[in-house]
Amino acid sequence: MSDAAPPVAVLGASGYTGGELVRLLLSHPGVEITYLGVREPEGRSIDQIHPFLAGAADLKLGDLSAEAASEKAEFAFLAMPHGLSAGIAPKLLEAGVRVVDLAGDFRLPADEYPAWYGFEHPAAAWLEKAVYGLPELFADRVAGASLVANPGCYPTPAVLGLAPLLMAGLITPDPVVVDGKSGLSGAGKALTESTSFAASDESVRPYKFPRHQHTPEIEHVLGLATGHTVRASFVPHLVPQVRGVLVTSYATLAGDVTTETLTDALAEAYDAAPFVRVLPAGAMADTKRVWGSNVVELQAAADPRTGKAIVVGALDNLVKGAAGQAVQNFNIMAGQDETTGLSSVGVYP
Repeated sequence: MSDAAPPVAVLGASGYTGGELVRLLLSHPGVEITYLGVREPEGRSIDQIHPFLAGAADLKLGDLSAEAASEKAEFAFLAMPHGLSAGIAPKLLEAGVRVVDLAGDFRLPADEYPAWYGFEHPAAAWLEKAVYGLPELFADRVAGASLVANPGCYPTPAVLGLAPLLMAGLITPDPVVVDGKSGLSGAGKALTESTSFAASDESVRPYKFPRHQHTPEIEHVLGLATGHTVRASFVPHLVPQVRGVLVTSYATLAGDVTTETLTDALAEAYDAAPFVRVLPAGAMADTKRVWGSNVVELQAAADPRTGKAIVVGALDNLVKGAAGQAVQNFNIMAGQDETTGLSSVGVYP
C-alpha cells in the first residue's frame, strides 16, 4: 500500500448514517473523500443535505452510480436501504473497489433473505466471499477482505457480550432472550408517523417482532464466532431519544458461575480491544456515556436465583452501531491503525 490516503466513496450519503460517515471521514487523516452518491443529487452539495457539515467541506453530490464511484475511489461505503447494496456492490467489486456495506445485504446466507428481508438475493456468489465485519472477533478476516458486511446496531452488543461467555463454557447455547432499545435515528431519516415527535415523545414501544431481520443475524454470527447453534428471541423497542442502543441479553448459566467470573471472561476477551469497555461488577452500562464515540460498554451479572446470565451492552447506533464500525473496518482493510479517525471518548452530557 502507498503512503497516499486512499480515495473513498460514500454511496447513500444523504441519510443519518451517510452523514455520520462523511463527518468521521472528514477528520480522518488516512482517507480522501472523492465521491458522494445520493438518489437525487440535483447539483447539490453535501452541506445542503446535512447543514451540520457546513464549512467542513465543499463536496458535490453525484448519483448512486457504481461506475462513477469506481472511477474515483479504491474503497466504497454503502449506506443505503436494505436491498440496494446487493445490486450495486458486485459492480464495484468487479471494478476492483473494496466495499464496506452498512446494510444487511451481505450478512446472512442466501436462503435466509426471502423470509427475513423479503427478496431473493441477486448476488448469492458474493455472499460466500463476504466477511462479517465485527473487528473484535473477525479482524483477521476483515484485513484481506474485498467485501465486508458491517454489523447491525443490535447484533453488535448482543454478540460481543455473549460470544466470549459461550466460548468459555460459562453459558449454554440454549435459546437466548435479547431485549433491544434504540433511539429514533436507528429508524432512518425518512419521516413516518411512528417516528414523529408526537408519536414518539414519552413513548416506548416494541416493533417488528418476532420477525426482525437482526434475529437471524444474531444467531448466525454467534454460530460463526463460537461454533454453537444458538436460537434467539429478539424484541426491539423504540425509545424517545435520538441516539443510542441498549441491549440486554439473558442466557442460561452453565453451573455455578458468578458475576465476577462472567466479568473476568469479558475483560480477558477484550483486553486488547480499543473500543470495548468492560465495566466492573455492579457498574451499569449507559448509552449517554458512549454518545458520539465508537465504544461499546459491556456489563455482565449472574443471577443464581433464576440460573441466568444477564449481559448488557450500550453503544451509539450511528457510530459503533454503523458508521464508526464501518470506518474501523476500513482502517483494518487499508492496513491502518484501527483507531484512526475514531474516538473512544463520548460527548457528555
